[in-house]
Amino acid sequence: MADKREIKLKVASAYQRDVGRGIVRIDRKAMRTIGVQPGDIVEIIGTKNTAAVVWPAYPEDEGLDIIRMDGTIRKNAGVGLGDEVTVRKAEVKEAKKVVLAPTEPIRFGADFVDWLHSRLIGRPVVRGDYIKIGVLGQELTFVVTATTPAGIVQITEFTDFTVSEKPVKEVAKTAALGVTYEDIGGLKDVIQKIREMIELPLKHPEIFEKLGIEPPKGVLLYGPPGTGKTLLAKAVANEANAHFIAINGPEIMSKYYGESEERLREVFKEAEENAPSIIFIDEIDAIAPKRGEVTGEVEKRVVAQLLALMDGLKSRGKVIVIGATNRPDALDPALRRPGRFDREIEVGVPDRQGRKEILQIHTRGMPIEPEFRKSEVKRILEGLRGDERFRDIINRAIEKVERAKDEKEIQDILKNLDERLYDEVKHRLIDALLEELADKTHGFVGADLAALAREAAMAALRRLIKEGKIDFEAEHIPKEVLEELKVTKRDFYEALKMIEPSALREVLLEIPNVRWDDIGGLEEVKEALREAVEWPLKYPEAFQALGINPPKGILLYGPPGTGKTLLAKAVATESEANFIGIRGPEVLSKWVGESEKNIREIFRKARQAAPTVIFIDEIDAIAPRRGTDVNRVTDRLINQLLTEMDGIEENSGVVVIAATNRPDILDPALLRPGRFDRLILVPAPDEKARYEIFKVHTRKMPLSEDVDLKELAKRTEGYTGADIAAVCREAAMNAMRRALKEGIIKPGVKMDEVKQKVKVTMKDFEEALEKVGPSVSKETMEYYKKIEEQFKKMRG
Repeated sequence: MADKREIKLKVASAYQRDVGRGIVRIDRKAMRTIGVQPGDIVEIIGTKNTAAVVWPAYPEDEGLDIIRMDGTIRKNAGVGLGDEVTVRKAEVKEAKKVVLAPTEPIRFGADFVDWLHSRLIGRPVVRGDYIKIGVLGQELTFVVTATTPAGIVQITEFTDFTVSEKPVKEVAKTAALGVTYEDIGGLKDVIQKIREMIELPLKHPEIFEKLGIEPPKGVLLYGPPGTGKTLLAKAVANEANAHFIAINGPEIMSKYYGESEERLREVFKEAEENAPSIIFIDEIDAIAPKRGEVTGEVEKRVVAQLLALMDGLKSRGKVIVIGATNRPDALDPALRRPGRFDREIEVGVPDRQGRKEILQIHTRGMPIEPEFRKSEVKRILEGLRGDERFRDIINRAIEKVERAKDEKEIQDILKNLDERLYDEVKHRLIDALLEELADKTHGFVGADLAALAREAAMAALRRLIKEGKIDFEAEHIPKEVLEELKVTKRDFYEALKMIEPSALREVLLEIPNVRWDDIGGLEEVKEALREAVEWPLKYPEAFQALGINPPKGILLYGPPGTGKTLLAKAVATESEANFIGIRGPEVLSKWVGESEKNIREIFRKARQAAPTVIFIDEIDAIAPRRGTDVNRVTDRLINQLLTEMDGIEENSGVVVIAATNRPDILDPALLRPGRFDRLILVPAPDEKARYEIFKVHTRKMPLSEDVDLKELAKRTEGYTGADIAAVCREAAMNAMRRALKEGIIKPGVKMDEVKQKVKVTMKDFEEALEKVGPSVSKETMEYYKKIEEQFKKMRG
């Protein structure tokens, strides 16, 4: 007989790393109370009974009397977050036979059944339990339809394991387990608000009766497409065990008189009959636009019907309406008042931590193979020294890893020493990889990150197809090939090339590939840009702690060709920010108000996808001194630009960099602190800087020994970076002309052969200098120096 000591604990959600593993976490005191050790199996009694493997709680959970479990175990126990469950040591038998059935039709072979069996060894199950398994980023749900013997059984390698072909029938009602809160990443605050507003009134209406207030009738979720608004509504319905009715806005509309309103009434009637219910209206702006702005009568009547139905919802009735839109301003204002949509919740673009959580969700069942680099593995092993499970073997592991020759050997060492240690190191390496990806995916919403994970899995699949290991004609894929499917870091980076952030799709977005090393000289300018752009984006907490606001805008001015655009691109790359490049004149439109709208749109997108660098090249084209334009087009444009720049909140992650070679004609209002805080002169390079620029442009060039870059730097007074690039290009062309004449270069020649036989000589450079002259005279530089003095006086 099992020990019947039991304990009551409150249900909390699992952390991402535990989801799908069939484990629960309770603190050590609770473990002692019911007499279990880590790795034992416990019985969990809610409205139904289920079982799970028990693990110790995280340090921050000690003493809180909670049990952390994922959505699948919650569903199996028939409980929601915050409910109480009884936990005791389980009476477990070895499973002689287990039968699973999928929740929807799938095709599989015997190898898949073996593979699935191997994934579930050690897992405790009860008849009626749901099991979720990740296959290449897709989650498949199975139901345990029979076990021999009955009760709680543990799957072993000797269990007779079968998967029936036919899907389960009684699952239709629970929508194959549906979406849980653990399937939504990066929206902790939003979930908390939604639970207070929706789950509480549905589960405990008596609280609101006691307080004498009406629970909310409607919640409006708004935010960019792909941030998880629909997913959130599904999760709430699933977690609250409510009847869920989803309407996609446009499908209500009908061309027949009165039919659209009839459909709406039917939906609300069904919801009231099946209460507690959630009615979810996706793309609500399609059926409830502003009545003053639409010409069609149907839309006006539908809006009026929706208002009447929402007013008609019984007070304290268990029906809640959730609307979702990415255009909240297009909705009829009558809907957006308390009593109809009581709360409006923004579902924004996720931050770095949010992106990591989303990536963890979408790579949950993915066979990721991280890089076992020596330095990384050693760092992780040293960090694990405090973990009592591995205390004895860590020092031996570090010694052996030090001597290892390659990654494969490091993996073997860890596996042979301790399988658990290998798993822990691998898990932490995957964690570091996902963190790295989260850093590089600014502006990506949940849907983009899901696509990224899917594309990485497809890249791994393509690799196996290329190697000829997967045969399209074959009936089933062998188990060995399934085992070989591994998603690597390279696959993720391959996927990154194809996926771009959807929040920035309509505006010109570049991911520049220019680094500080690609810009010769200009050290002072680089330093100023680092302080103004990189620091606030990388260390926002430090700015807050010191009570200073980072600059909102930087103006780079100087002669043409000195590298202003290049500097803006480099600062975006180095600070790992998104980059929106605007050439001044392309904002202008012949239609009244269109130019200002373009500016508004660019800033709106930049704020959504922060951190973002907005780079306005040739800003003098759109922001000359007001009063100089007869048609006053640019005046309106400047006013819009000024209001947008004033509207950039502190630490919002948006920085504006502008470049011009005519700073004297810019509107003075732009040049005050608070708009363009830093005015930086990008001068023509001095001799030292010219030498650095020559080094950059000849980096990949096969130079002969007589080429003296220092001498060339001396002889190029007045040359800008662009001039020097032209000199280097011309010199290389001279060498190429010579090689063509001598017959060294001909069709089909190999690159290595050209590098060995063709050299760029000093004579080639001298000829190039005769063709390409300097573009900056002393007078020009004096003119810019004068402007610099004027700016200093103006600021002084």
